[in-house]
Amino acid sequence: MQLKLTKPICFFDLETTGVNVAKDRIVEISILKVFPNGNKESKTWLVNPEMEIPAEVIAVHGISNEKVANEPTFKQLSKEVYKMIKDSDLAGFNSDRFDIPLLAEEMLRAEVDFDMKHMVSVDVQTIFHKMEKRTLGAAYKFYCDKDLDGAHSAEADTLATYEVLLSQLERYPELDNNVKKLSEFTTRKQSLDFAGFIGVNKDKEPIFAFGKHKGKTVEDVMEKEPGYFGWILNADFPLYTKKVLTQLKLSKFNNKLS
Repeated sequence: MQLKLTKPICFFDLETTGVNVAKDRIVEISILKVFPNGNKESKTWLVNPEMEIPAEVIAVHGISNEKVANEPTFKQLSKEVYKMIKDSDLAGFNSDRFDIPLLAEEMLRAEVDFDMKHMVSVDVQTIFHKMEKRTLGAAYKFYCDKDLDGAHSAEADTLATYEVLLSQLERYPELDNNVKKLSEFTTRKQSLDFAGFIGVNKDKEPIFAFGKHKGKTVEDVMEKEPGYFGWILNADFPLYTKKVLTQLKLSKFNNKLS
């Protein structure tokens, strides 16, 4: 089974200092780039997160503070990482809810203007959960009949995710071997930011998906309570959420001028 591609797709996995998208940092990133002609390119980097890795997290992925002390920071690696993924779609295991949002935060902190306007994403975990409801290790055993050695190593998880997707396409003929269709299948709900704070209603209008204004349009809230925008910019929200909200506000302002 080969993926039918019209552009490259990058399978990737992150090991991090924790699970808070806004605060935690990458300690390892592995990317497997698959080209339409079937060629592959892979790279794995250890990353100095510039913060302490908690002991309970080290117990999961085995990457200690000493191991990354002399490694480059993400800012130093950001241009190389971005160069590898910028012409590609993205895929991962639980990537829509964690890896892509956290990668976006790291890119923006490194002053790389990362967005998904020309990319789609395929979350292999969503296919698995919709079809079988298990974990990556169980998915690898179920679909590929192999034990996942080196689980919670970014490189092992990345390769396993790629192999699982190929096996899923073979097992489920109802899955379309098309990255855009796979992206649509793995999208849980439409949101304008990676973290899901800014959603879209049935009229395709941006809405707040959290807090006291949940379900209200961004335009209506900005008009009636302009201070809410400033509160979000100064609060502990992901940088990409703030970027999207700023773009919406500027768009509204420019429309008023025109």
